[in-house]
Amino acid sequence: MSNTNVEVKKNASENALSLVRRFQKRVQESGVLPRVRGIRYNIRPLSELKKKRAKLKKLTNLAKYEQDKRMGKVVERKKGRR
Repeated sequence: MSNTNVEVKKNASENALSLVRRFQKRVQESGVLPRVRGIRYNIRPLSELKKKRAKLKKLTNLAKYEQDKRMGKVVERKKGRR
């Protein structure tokens, strides 16, 4: 994404309101806002290394849970409402 600066200079006989209107028009014409809003909630895909680490962690935790279950350290929860 390229950085686009929008600049307006006040004319001699121009009031502040018309300056703001002109600035808003330039911003809309530049297309910066739609581009930024489009990528605002974009989520990058996880890297292969992060996927691998997450899977290994899940397997490790599952093995630990199974071990604790066999040793009687885990209390099973009833299914249904809490």
